[in-house]
Amino acid sequence: MKITGAKIAVEVLIEQGVDTVFGYPGNQVIDLFDELYQSRERITHILTAHEQGAAHAADGFARTTGKVGVCIATSGPGATNLVTGIANAFLDSVPIVAITGNVSCSLIGRDSFQEVDIVGVTMPVTKHNFIVKDIRELADTIREAFKIAKSGRPGPVLVDIPKDVQTGIWDFEPKPEPVRPYPLSFASESRLRRAAEMISAAKRPYIYFGGGVIAGKASSELIKLAEKTDSPMGCSLMGLSAVPTDHPRFLGMSGMHGHYAATRAEDEADLVIALGVRFSDRATGTGDRFSRNFRIIHIDIDNAELNKNVCSDLTIQGDIKDALFRLIPMLSETKHLEWNARIAELRAEEKALTDSALTAAKKLHPGKLAPYEIIDTISRYTSEGDIIATDVGQHQMWTAQRFPLKKPRTFISSGGLGTMGFGMGAAIGAAKANGKRAVLITGDGSFGMDLNELATAISQEIKLVVVIMNNGVLGMVRQWQTALFDKRYSGTTLNRKTDFVKVAEAFGAKGGRAANTVELEKLTAEAFAYEGTFVIDCAVDSDEAVLPIFPPNGNIDDIITGIE
Repeated sequence: MKITGAKIAVEVLIEQGVDTVFGYPGNQVIDLFDELYQSRERITHILTAHEQGAAHAADGFARTTGKVGVCIATSGPGATNLVTGIANAFLDSVPIVAITGNVSCSLIGRDSFQEVDIVGVTMPVTKHNFIVKDIRELADTIREAFKIAKSGRPGPVLVDIPKDVQTGIWDFEPKPEPVRPYPLSFASESRLRRAAEMISAAKRPYIYFGGGVIAGKASSELIKLAEKTDSPMGCSLMGLSAVPTDHPRFLGMSGMHGHYAATRAEDEADLVIALGVRFSDRATGTGDRFSRNFRIIHIDIDNAELNKNVCSDLTIQGDIKDALFRLIPMLSETKHLEWNARIAELRAEEKALTDSALTAAKKLHPGKLAPYEIIDTISRYTSEGDIIATDVGQHQMWTAQRFPLKKPRTFISSGGLGTMGFGMGAAIGAAKANGKRAVLITGDGSFGMDLNELATAISQEIKLVVVIMNNGVLGMVRQWQTALFDKRYSGTTLNRKTDFVKVAEAFGAKGGRAANTVELEKLTAEAFAYEGTFVIDCAVDSDEAVLPIFPPNGNIDDIITGIE
């Protein structure tokens, strides 16, 4: 059948199983939006307050479902407003397809109104991108974008569609089913056998896993490996939710702001089995010191990550679920009594440090809410399927350290890019994807960057609890200034008079302010009983610190467990 390019684009989205897209209209996508309107019984468009919010919503949608998220924006500023969200998805390996409009082909390169080379702009932060100048290639190009986004290591793909391609007419032939990912690559049998030998010889094995375990749907295999080899587990920020946080072998997140026991155990291991991680600087500190005490087996779907940041003793490239499925039968069940005893000591040391820090905080900030108290209160009201999202900053690390998680894909946070303003859009996208309640834990600095998306949450009737850890400062940078810059607080004291409760009410949400545990308990009960969006503004002292921490360019030897 002969239809317009705009209709071809919408039909291909529907063909690929897309039922929800996030975006913002403009002149160069007006034809595309008209087709979305005419197809509104088959595909839903969510109008966000800003294009960046649309990209983050598509990201949150993808993280919680494992499907490809879709966002749409017009040319020029609309397209460039997507860039931060695309880069965020790229660094966290999230599959999204971003569709942008552009000026007609004859006007490209002439500095036309709202013309930007968005393909050139996004080339470093996409798995691939396309500009479609021939309508005959449009349908297959969008299909290819979906194929690339969800193949191997997932990631974002951009498709730029000029105006005249959207308005042109061409024959469209629908496909009977969505495109399948490219064939998986599988681990070498000989390398898996070598890995089994190394694991069997280890006296102090430690499993360090990341987001690749979640993307590869390998949580059950990970747990089986830990149990069979009697290994403790720790993870990167992106690995959180892959296993239940109360699993007896799980020590928590390791690295710069990780759990003391997890980071120490990794350092004292004689073998680290790294699964679906990229060994970022926040996880390792200075690279030479990181692996001084242990050998490394690194398994990852992406060959580019092997020996990139840390040199491993054995690298295995391939699908992680298949690799673990084949590796586990090669291993004999093992017990490491001395190693387990040492892990128990590290857990006890961590508890003592945590208790000491909480006691000190209470003395230093009497009557104020402690971050862990906020998280503990909120967590008592959440259900197993609720989505926990964060923005970026101290609140993010406190949540990563403390919040109990039960199921994969229930923790959504910006890891690689560290995007302040990510949380609101991501929480909306995740809640829209599965119909569950989302909880956004944010700070007053981050919330100031994305509170405009309250309009989206209200208009879409999203069940959302927003918890603001309001300390009046940019807490993470201020903490570094306290520890490393002799308390020279340059640019981190906000001095804002914003009343977040009134802001919430102005948008149509409900809200309340908590200065102590009694007020927090009352507001939390009210928020979780409410069927819409509720904002809880929590007063936190500006000198609260995320502990432990090792400083930038530092390592485990420089770990700080207390700040006076």
